[in-house]
Amino acid sequence: MIHEIFMPALSSTMTEGKITSWLKSPGDKLEKGDIVVVVESDKADMDVETFYEGYLAKIVVPAGEVAAVGSAIAYVAETEAEIAEAEQKASSTNGSSAATVSTPAVAPVAAAVGAIPDVITTPPAPIRTSDRIIASPRAKRLAKDRRIDLGTIRGTGPNGRITAADIESLLKPSAPSITQPAIAAQPAGSYTPPAAIASPGYAPVQPGTVQPLTTLQSAVVRNMNASLSVPTYHVGYTITTTELDRLYKQIKSKGVTMTALLAKAVAVTLKKHPLLNSAFTEQGIAHKGDINVAVAVAMDDGGLITPVLPRADQMDIYSLSRHWKNLVERARAKQLQPEEYSTGTFTISNLGMFGVDRFDAILPPGTGAILAIGASIPTVVATSDGAIAVRNQMQVNITCDHRVIYGAHAAQFLQDLAKLIETNAQSLAL
Repeated sequence: MIHEIFMPALSSTMTEGKITSWLKSPGDKLEKGDIVVVVESDKADMDVETFYEGYLAKIVVPAGEVAAVGSAIAYVAETEAEIAEAEQKASSTNGSSAATVSTPAVAPVAAAVGAIPDVITTPPAPIRTSDRIIASPRAKRLAKDRRIDLGTIRGTGPNGRITAADIESLLKPSAPSITQPAIAAQPAGSYTPPAAIASPGYAPVQPGTVQPLTTLQSAVVRNMNASLSVPTYHVGYTITTTELDRLYKQIKSKGVTMTALLAKAVAVTLKKHPLLNSAFTEQGIAHKGDINVAVAVAMDDGGLITPVLPRADQMDIYSLSRHWKNLVERARAKQLQPEEYSTGTFTISNLGMFGVDRFDAILPPGTGAILAIGASIPTVVATSDGAIAVRNQMQVNITCDHRVIYGAHAAQFLQDLAKLIETNAQSLAL
């Protein structure tokens, strides 16, 4: 029997994928669960494995090329005698893979990760409902090499799937406390909220040339075009960061990052304003059950990604900082799982590290609001008693979907966020 390997849908926004590399060659014997190909989705590189035994007969889409989701990228023959038949079938159906997707006689080779629904809801904590252990191929290899029993691990992937990150987290030596500061100390009075990470080293530009978009850049273009159909508005607010500066100086030596502090402040405020954590759908307003704060991160090769801090309101600031550091490292290596960058319910974009004092952010699809954060800079202000003083202040601008959030809602959210940062920042460390 001849089987087809289809380009899988690895996210709800993915329409095409790029073949990063073929791990098997034509004629190679395939076992059930073997990784056959690595596919670059819009945000990450993902392994695709086969659930069938047989031989890789024909590669239709070579490494480096792009194929539409659902189109055939290779053929698998169950026996060596069928390899020639599979090659002939590939030649005769080349260019019409869309038709083969619906052919009942052909069974697809399933992707390691399924498609994400259009309306994303945060999955509950994974619970294994049977004795069957679900793990990614990479996780299986790591576990086998390090002699780790997969049955003792609680997977963090979809439906309790054990990922490579779960194995790697076990291999990292544990320390009683974090003593290395995540961000270098700055002189007093010159605080600027740092970036999620250091400024990326962008790929060099060749003047006079046309450079094709990467898969990630193409995904960003699609998302931004989709945002044009949303009626948005912007509301700005000035926040004094004196108390936040003081807290940051106290706990940064324990590994706490400013990104985590800002995410925590936003998450705590969202608990009082759940409408800001909602999104418009054709069925109505989707009120999200969890507060998942996504933070925009620029990628070295162009485009951006939004790693998600799940349930940021419930996590302590130290765990939140450690988790953020891990997310950023894996985002740079394109190792994030889809649920780690596509389940955000509220987004933060910070350009303060570039000295930008204010800007407006574009609303990501599937969310109701995004907060743009500028630099905190010394500013001459008039105090309530009529005196003149210098205070560190930052400008924040929120972009909202007017179908869900009205101006008064956004203003009240910013007012409470400012109150928390200005008068009760110490509570973020509790």
